[in-house]
Amino acid sequence: MDRRLYGTTKDGTAVEEFTLRNSGGVEVGVITYGAIITRVIVPDRRGQPANVVLGFDDLEGYESHNQAFFGCVAGRYANRIANGRFVLDGTPYTLAQNNGPHALHGGIQGFDKRVWQAEAVATERGPAVKLSYVSPDGEEGYPGTLEATVTYSLTESDELWMDYTAITDRPTIVNLTNHSYFNLAGPGVGTIDNHVLMLNADRYTPVDAGLIPTGELAPVAGTPFDFRSPRLIGPGQRSSHPQIRLGRGYDHNFVLSRSSLDDTSLLLAAVVYEPMSGRRLEVFTTEPGVQFYAGNFLGQWSEAAPYPGHGGVMYRQGDGLALETQHFPDSPNQRGFPSTVLRPGETYRTTTLLRFGAA
Repeated sequence: MDRRLYGTTKDGTAVEEFTLRNSGGVEVGVITYGAIITRVIVPDRRGQPANVVLGFDDLEGYESHNQAFFGCVAGRYANRIANGRFVLDGTPYTLAQNNGPHALHGGIQGFDKRVWQAEAVATERGPAVKLSYVSPDGEEGYPGTLEATVTYSLTESDELWMDYTAITDRPTIVNLTNHSYFNLAGPGVGTIDNHVLMLNADRYTPVDAGLIPTGELAPVAGTPFDFRSPRLIGPGQRSSHPQIRLGRGYDHNFVLSRSSLDDTSLLLAAVVYEPMSGRRLEVFTTEPGVQFYAGNFLGQWSEAAPYPGHGGVMYRQGDGLALETQHFPDSPNQRGFPSTVLRPGETYRTTTLLRFGAA
């Protein structure tokens, strides 16, 4: 593992970068700003390495132009909360609104825009970096002081483990995820339309015009949302289905096929395959859902704030896909969704595993 100064934020805070490597040629870069994964370099079927995540080459990009949340830990609450409001134990709370009237990925200054404390740690899996952030009571409107950690571990089996924990001193809500975008063909090669996707989900949560769940757990059968068998992403992305129109493509939470919504065993959630390179990504998680986002607004982001990504690439709509393992969007306002409440004396724990390969 290497550790170096990555840059300095506008307010003068030093940001470090950690690089994890294994003997198979896999390399993962992590910075303390936003606990962001800046790169994941993996070989293709011919052994040629390439970075398979979207992002920037410098801190300026992440600090000033990361409206797309490239590679970060989204929190305190990943995804959307309707109208930035919820009630907990009879007390109403109002959150920072940063997605129209809604709260998205923790607010205006969420966990993605904070500098985390970090340390290199030894684990049985291999080299790892543990990042910690203390979110004070009232930050972005959330109650309670929350102590959060994420540990990234890289194994000799080309696995990247992401282990999260959190504790609080007051009842609060928590929903943490990593927001990396993947293009298994490599940077600047094209869109993710020809990627083949499997999602281990027989239901999904339809949304309204504001991309807020309606509360329904709808079957995927007979719809463009049926990825139970591997299929190309592109055709469904251009479907006339009303839900595809609302999201400008795929931007929906999928309900993983578990024995119950309370099941927290490590489960295969998704498999992505890119035929040209032969690269394959398997996603396992203890979470009940996964948000499949096909980069539908990346073009809008690039036009609003042009800034080159890795290697000078200007990202456009559909250039990467995110698979955000999570609890469901707007859960605090949806009685039928799994709870995201964390109370004093409890420990929030969740794990996501990314397994890379090529054939």
